[in-house]
Amino acid sequence: MLRCAIVGSGNIGTDLMFKLSRSPLLELVAMVGIDPDSEGLRLARERGVEASHGGVDWLLGRADEVDVVFEATSAWVHRLNAPRYEAAGLRAVDLTPARLGPPVVPPVNMGEHLDAPNVNLITCGGQATVPIVYAVSRVCRVPYAEIVSTVASRSAGPGTRQNIDEFTQTTGWALVEVGGAEHGKAIIVLNPAEPPILMRNTVFCGLGEGFDEEAVASSILEMVAEVASYVPGYRLKSDPVFEYDRFETPGGVVPARVVVLLEVEGGGGFLPAVCGESGHHDGFGGSGG
Repeated sequence: MLRCAIVGSGNIGTDLMFKLSRSPLLELVAMVGIDPDSEGLRLARERGVEASHGGVDWLLGRADEVDVVFEATSAWVHRLNAPRYEAAGLRAVDLTPARLGPPVVPPVNMGEHLDAPNVNLITCGGQATVPIVYAVSRVCRVPYAEIVSTVASRSAGPGTRQNIDEFTQTTGWALVEVGGAEHGKAIIVLNPAEPPILMRNTVFCGLGEGFDEEAVASSILEMVAEVASYVPGYRLKSDPVFEYDRFETPGGVVPARVVVLLEVEGGGGFLPAVCGESGHHDGFGGSGG
């Protein structure tokens, strides 16, 4: 089993702790934070996980006891920590929108970066929507893609709120870099409704000339099924909708677009199942959401 440590004891890191406890391949050996009164650190100790508020210095002093670090802090913190992980020989899985290592979306490019010392899981919105953009771009040209990701305010801790700008920038970039769109834009909405809403994502893809509506719809449905194989709560709210008009986009005028409405229900853990972005084994990771 791979020995893992979580850096960041907030909402995302704590929820990931619950998810890792269910993994047959990953053994959580430590959780690290900086707040001695952190609820995440207290819960880690209660679950028999070594926990410290000594920060990364504490972890690096035990680098030989860890194989993989999950960074669940914030983008600017990961930019400081990443060189230190690499120097210590630790592989890093970045759950922040820091955008240092190659971006990874499992059904699109998981096999391309297995040897990378630092991989970036983009954001919760990116993990939910990039697969759809890729599904469209693999069967036709996508001059422009735009997504709106709406998450429960309850799931957004200080790190998430601190990363709002990085969320939009990194997710928009991933729509292009991984999804295959020529231009991309992302918007995040923190919805304060009580009871909390499920995570919802709307994906707009401009369609280039000569697209095949049946091929586009079929590719989207195939991708939804693939993502749902590891995120069971990932589903369409309705069939893909094709809108025919001449749409002005940053990628030029397109004759039509497809609109995809997604809903994500997480697997539960520290955060309720409505927070579909939490965790990466049965929900989405990324502390930029």
